[in-house]
Amino acid sequence: MNTDTIFALASGRPPAAIAIIRISGPSAHGAAIQLSGSLPPVRSPELRSLRDPATRELLDEALVLRFDGPASATGEDVVELHCHGGRAVIDGVLSALGTCDGLRIAEPGEFTRRAFANGRIDLTEAEGLADLLEAETESQRRAALALSGGGLRRQINDWQQRVLALSAAAELAIDYDDVDAPIEPSLLDECSDLSNDLQSWLDRPRVEPLKDGVLIVVAGPPNSGKSSLINAIVGEERAIVTDVPGTTRDHLDVPLSIGGIPVLLTDTAGLRETDDRVEAIGVGRARKLIERADVLVWLGAPAEAPEHPRRVRVQSKCDLPDSPVANDDVIAVSAVTGTGVDDLLARVGMLARQVLPDEGTIALNRRQAELIGDAAQGMREAARTSDLPIFAELLRQARACFDRLTGRAGVDDMLDALFGRFCLGK
Repeated sequence: MNTDTIFALASGRPPAAIAIIRISGPSAHGAAIQLSGSLPPVRSPELRSLRDPATRELLDEALVLRFDGPASATGEDVVELHCHGGRAVIDGVLSALGTCDGLRIAEPGEFTRRAFANGRIDLTEAEGLADLLEAETESQRRAALALSGGGLRRQINDWQQRVLALSAAAELAIDYDDVDAPIEPSLLDECSDLSNDLQSWLDRPRVEPLKDGVLIVVAGPPNSGKSSLINAIVGEERAIVTDVPGTTRDHLDVPLSIGGIPVLLTDTAGLRETDDRVEAIGVGRARKLIERADVLVWLGAPAEAPEHPRRVRVQSKCDLPDSPVANDDVIAVSAVTGTGVDDLLARVGMLARQVLPDEGTIALNRRQAELIGDAAQGMREAARTSDLPIFAELLRQARACFDRLTGRAGVDDMLDALFGRFCLGK
């Protein structure tokens, strides 16, 4: 249990019209009284004169807002001081709070960490809040709100209740029945149904392309026009272009937006057999990038295009006199004249949307997907087993996965990294 009280500026950098200074902990009310003389009723802001506790010098006229724990954002006693947003005012109030016994400046994310520790939010909601603070696009904001609003937490609670009911039935059978007796078919069916429900969440588009950008890999043989196409799309010379095969020896990443979708456009080394050790490394990386690509743009012979679920085949250099006529499934493009570039971007944008979550829906991150995947695998194995003790153990392991999802157990190793993403006032 926390015995110290923390404070920090919870609003943006000064100067601003209003600055919010937040205090949380057992001494929050007492410290606020030292500055303001008295506190208003709970959740009823009132104007107070803030004075230095030592000199009684007037610091500011501010709105004071009081929250009593556990019904507060952190689960502790909280006071917010809504001051004028000048630097001198903020520095004066923070300095005055620093002289109060038992108070210290908050560490990054400490307010949210206390909310998590006190059961006000679970780990999935904390992750959503971190994403919300970092959101730069409307899609990122909506996905973060869906997670921070507790949508995944409520779904996990439903899964937990179902597994708990199964575990209770299994433990009852172990205690009162023959452990070698067959498992009730209805229990096995419920395990199978739950496994399918979990798998349906795993099949959803993930949040990483929304946060990091959809990976668009431009690939093909040497001198197929990959770097020229990248430059034409970006509108500047980002990739080196020559007629020497093997000029591009490593991949080049260019972040940009296509139709409002964040993408990472990646130029790769030309695919060919080579004795050049450095170029061979680049070719190897290019092949791995093709496997990872969310969308593959292939510049080369259409028949040689690698298999990929979201592939666009491009006939480059269509402005040349000897350029063949592209068929319906191939987009003819010229980096020199700009022909076909808009059509290519429209096709790429359409395919990129397929890997993004729908607006406002919950998208799993890597940690969440791995734990749900482990739980789904356990439920599949439970649905197939005929051994009652093994059945009960598989259910216990699934419950442990859900506990790690919500932060109830086994997450100490990642909490510092998560809450370190927050600012001081969060």
